[in-house]
Amino acid sequence: MAERSGQSCFKSKKTGHGSYSTNNQKGSVRLEGNKVKLPKVGWVKLCLHRPLMENSTIKTVTISRTPSGKFYISILVEYENQILPIMPKKFLGLDFAMHGLYVASDEDDANYPNFLRKTEKRLAQAQRKLSKRQKGSHNRKKQRLRVAVLHEKIANQRRDFLHKKARYLVDHYDAIGIEDISVKAMAKRKKGGKFSFGKSVADNGWNMFTNMLEYKLAWQGKQLIKIDKWYPSSQLCHVCGYQNNETKDLSIREWDCPKCGSHHDRDKNAAINIREEARRISA
Repeated sequence: MAERSGQSCFKSKKTGHGSYSTNNQKGSVRLEGNKVKLPKVGWVKLCLHRPLMENSTIKTVTISRTPSGKFYISILVEYENQILPIMPKKFLGLDFAMHGLYVASDEDDANYPNFLRKTEKRLAQAQRKLSKRQKGSHNRKKQRLRVAVLHEKIANQRRDFLHKKARYLVDHYDAIGIEDISVKAMAKRKKGGKFSFGKSVADNGWNMFTNMLEYKLAWQGKQLIKIDKWYPSSQLCHVCGYQNNETKDLSIREWDCPKCGSHHDRDKNAAINIREEARRISA
């Protein structure tokens, strides 16, 4: 925030998004009921997502404003909490799925609802209207707000879905294995126009999901195990270990093992191999 005439304001009026942080000095930031006291602002009403930890000390707070005009406060606290690591017994493997988020070794697939693709038409119409509004006009400001609200709704739906999926998996398993893939590289368009997954990757939020898994597992003394991206999870038969190089072709979704005759679904087989590799690494 910039200071002007003893008051505070966000630096940019054009982007619609801004944030500032402030330290808690001698009780300048404190919570009482449904209110928070901020330096130079005073008492502000808030809806507290969850109560602070007992015997915790507020260190800093960050105030942020979304493009739709909503304000959020993030409170950083310090408290003593010793988390003891547990010996993992229940393992789960997750194979990244472009359109469904993940395929799990011992659970149902995520079946991601594709929030962005479902709202594409409405979003495109709203953005076209915005492009036709005169810059600086009141109507353009109102239309920009409509576009911002649509984007925010998609982001909130995605975040809510990922939090619930991550919480369920963390509560039911001691260790979760995933491939250490580069989603950013997958989103880039390859030469010749092949394998352009940018929109699908942007929609399902795999990186956000894995970050949630990692810190939620850490809170319970559990671990997220990242498997090397060159590990041939899709090529190995999880029954006998035979490596079928023909499955390098991504169009092959099912295959039979030439050695033991087992029939495999490509993604489910990869998830099982990831689970067993995580078990081996953990041991």
